[in-house]
Amino acid sequence: MRSLLQFLARFHVFFLFLALEIISLILIVNYNNFQRVRFLNSSNRISASIYEMSSNLTHYFQLRRINEELATENAALQTKLQKLQVVDIFSQADTSVISDTTYQFIPARIINNSVNKQYNYVTLNKGRLDGIEPDMGIIGPNGVVGMITNVSAHYSSGPSILNKRWRVSAKIKKNSYFGSLFWGGNDSQYAQLNEIPFHVELALGDTIITSGYSSIFPEGILIGVIEDFNHDSGANFYQVNVRLSTNFKTISHIEVVKNNFLEEQNNLEEQNDND
Repeated sequence: MRSLLQFLARFHVFFLFLALEIISLILIVNYNNFQRVRFLNSSNRISASIYEMSSNLTHYFQLRRINEELATENAALQTKLQKLQVVDIFSQADTSVISDTTYQFIPARIINNSVNKQYNYVTLNKGRLDGIEPDMGIIGPNGVVGMITNVSAHYSSGPSILNKRWRVSAKIKKNSYFGSLFWGGNDSQYAQLNEIPFHVELALGDTIITSGYSSIFPEGILIGVIEDFNHDSGANFYQVNVRLSTNFKTISHIEVVKNNFLEEQNNLEEQNDND
């Protein structure tokens, strides 16, 4: 207490000056319209700046929650879209409309990803308890990402397109000629499409999508566009270079594609192999 009194006694002139300045400002603002308007405008601008800064900080810390909500909503919309497409096909055929769709979409987030190896994998923050199982496809906002091969209770992982061991059944959107798309192990932006006959008409920029001839992906999921192509003398097929639509260096939120009839399809195809 004595120290506080000594401090006030030592600087009493400064505090008296400060108090008089504050009183003067209050009198000026209260009894002069021009100064009062200027003061209110300035205080409003300062308050607005503080509120805006507070809002931006709040929004920043809510981005993760917002992204999760958007991913969940997008997955639900993807499932509804697949259902509507199937309903439209069955309606045009004058048959009874089915009540469910073959594919469902489960939102997830990539928590580990590699792009610079020969055999690249992604790890997701969803696992068996979230309905994830092996042999499910992975798609992102811009197209195909990879597939699930390993699953634990809370996590899952599998090869991305950027894995030399993995191939995707793909086709040219404009004419439906299909082939096998694989990554050559060099550039994370490009993959190669094989088995396209040389008599097929190709053009730069042609869209490449999933063929639907796989139990992992539905038909029509974007993969990329043709960057260039060539035909070696005497060969029966083109060498097609595809620019991938997915940027594997920035992708975060994805969806896992669940085929509700995967087991039934696999069992039937195993019977064909046994025959």
